[in-house]
Amino acid sequence: MASTIQVDIVSAEKEIYSGAAEMVFAHAEMGEVGIAPRHAPFITRLKPGEVRVKVSDTESYPFYVSGGLLEVQPHLVTILADTAIRAKDIDEAAAIEAKARAEEALTDKSGKIDYATAQAQLAEAIMQLRTLDRLRKRGG
Repeated sequence: MASTIQVDIVSAEKEIYSGAAEMVFAHAEMGEVGIAPRHAPFITRLKPGEVRVKVSDTESYPFYVSGGLLEVQPHLVTILADTAIRAKDIDEAAAIEAKARAEEALTDKSGKIDYATAQAQLAEAIMQLRTLDRLRKRGG
């Protein structure tokens, strides 16, 4: 029997996922990390993007997180994110619209927009669309 690690993914609103996994993959501040059972403890910030929870050789669950914190203990992975969404629940039309709005705002030269906010919104929309694209490529 393969060894597992407990994974809890929590957003500001609710718990998104709780269960056992063989591996967890996430985009940490310093690069992508893969976490297996009995991993050395650490804490890091997450970049916006996909978190993938591999529960077996044939099944994994992709999530989009807007960033947040990743805490690893030998038998527990906790992800705390402002926003966490199951990849299959991402609203593609809304992400495409948000991307277009942010791109339009970034071309506004009037000085009436907050460029940092527009860039953050653009990055979030792009990462949601990439997460959806990866889900489709895996056949999910």
